[in-house]
Amino acid sequence: MDDLFTLFTTGLDAAGVDYMITGSVASMVYGEPRPAHDVDLVVALPDEGIDALVAAFPDSEFYCPPAEVIRVEARRADRGHFVIIHHDSGFRADVYIVGRDPFHGWAMARRRQVALGETTLHIAPAEYVIARKLEYYRSGGGPQHLEDIRGILRSSPDAIDAAELGRMIAERGLMPQWAEIDS
Repeated sequence: MDDLFTLFTTGLDAAGVDYMITGSVASMVYGEPRPAHDVDLVVALPDEGIDALVAAFPDSEFYCPPAEVIRVEARRADRGHFVIIHHDSGFRADVYIVGRDPFHGWAMARRRQVALGETTLHIAPAEYVIARKLEYYRSGGGPQHLEDIRGILRSSPDAIDAAELGRMIAERGLMPQWAEIDS
């Protein structure tokens, strides 16, 4: 599994693109292992970095959208997104662009470095992962999001700033979803 998502982080590192891993892979880093079919990445992608990103994912090994498509997504104020797929494994990276989303910006400034063998990965802060999982659950995501959060709370309580997490939950209107964690 580790080799699958490092396929993408290695390319981002080679292109000089700042990133953080979030979603199910981040929840496994903080919590408990489970199957994952993709890796969610948030990237800071200035226009001048797009060609290097595309070059880091050659057509012979990956599906990567053309630079023009990525430029359109990178220019969105928020919700910019594209997908990269590794041909041999079918594993995919959902790539979200920081844009002007203050929550992405907050998390990128506080991302954590985690050693994985000889590789260093950048992981979203646990508070961000939890808040995003609560948002996905609220928008119709399955109970796996709540299970991921429970795993993070059990396995990595010291990685969580409870006051910061409480602020995020309140500001984002996630109290009803948070209340389900104990149920």
